[in-house]
Amino acid sequence: MSTVIANASMSLDGYIAKDDNTIGRLFDWLQNGDVAIETASEGITLHLSPPSAEHWKRWMSSLGALICGRTLFDFTDGWDGRHTLDVPVVVVTHEVPTDWVEAHPDVPFTFVTDGVAAAVAKAREVAGQRDVAVAAGTIAGQCLELGLLDAVAIDLVPVVLGGGRPFFGGDVHFDDHLLGDPTVCVQGDRVTHLVFPVADQG
Repeated sequence: MSTVIANASMSLDGYIAKDDNTIGRLFDWLQNGDVAIETASEGITLHLSPPSAEHWKRWMSSLGALICGRTLFDFTDGWDGRHTLDVPVVVVTHEVPTDWVEAHPDVPFTFVTDGVAAAVAKAREVAGQRDVAVAAGTIAGQCLELGLLDAVAIDLVPVVLGGGRPFFGGDVHFDDHLLGDPTVCVQGDRVTHLVFPVADQG
């Protein structure tokens, strides 16, 4: 079965974006190295340090689907039908954006209106044996709350935003949730890549 992993670049004070969804310096590490990596988005080429490039390639080779919420989908306009990571996307939403769907036929996007658990099940079906990435924020918080996450992957950036959108959203309803020691710790250039297994809370 595929592994479900919440993933994002995060500031030292725990934010994945500012309140207006802009990201400040959080993605600088994607353009501060000498290793060029093409993406599925026209005009976007990453330039990573060698350690970050190796980490990125391992991550991409394992990825089979992405889950995001409607806020991110709307902010990016659905990546014009093809995500930068070039994987199928499952969008958690209260209402299917029918105009967008009609304007983007035959794209690998699925809209799920019956909750996060259904979205994870659909993404796992799409991904097969490959991993499912969950965009950090409200959806990641709901997945953690429901016990649907297997791991948390953080690209920790040495910047303090001072406020914004927290990694696990602002509306989670559990007490302290203990994660395991990191199974991955890669030092890049102005970023540290970490992967924490989600510990059993039983």
